[in-house]
Amino acid sequence: MARLLLINGPNLNLLGKREPHVYGSGTLHDLEQQLISFASERETELACVQSNHEGDIIEQIHAADGVYDGVILNAGAFTHYSYAIRDAIASVNVPVIEVHISNIHAREPFRHESVIAPVVIGQIVGLGVTGYRLAILALLDKLGEGERAWKN
Repeated sequence: MARLLLINGPNLNLLGKREPHVYGSGTLHDLEQQLISFASERETELACVQSNHEGDIIEQIHAADGVYDGVILNAGAFTHYSYAIRDAIASVNVPVIEVHISNIHAREPFRHESVIAPVVIGQIVGLGVTGYRLAILALLDKLGEGERAWKN
């Protein structure tokens, strides 16, 4: 059974309240429960954490090494300037997929650059919460468990 970790960064605890026209009306708890169920249907364990603090996110990335088979990371605004999170990803031997609910390339200019993109295995942006499900499937595919993941 694959073990994946979902890390959501700053302000994602406000899903459903914060800019629902951009991020949707569902809560983070609702999203996490949907994703845990989605992963479970694919015989995959998904743990979920959220933090508004850069150091906590770095600690979660470090702790994932050797414990989880993959990480899904929505680093929120840290995406655009946290070289510390970028270095944490580069320091571990676990594949990480970057996810963003909105299309960061179609928003304000400061959101166009991801400093973590060069050290993740892929980036999924602009597909709403569906991007998280796609990240689960992509990680399972990368882990050689794609056949099981895609047949459901």
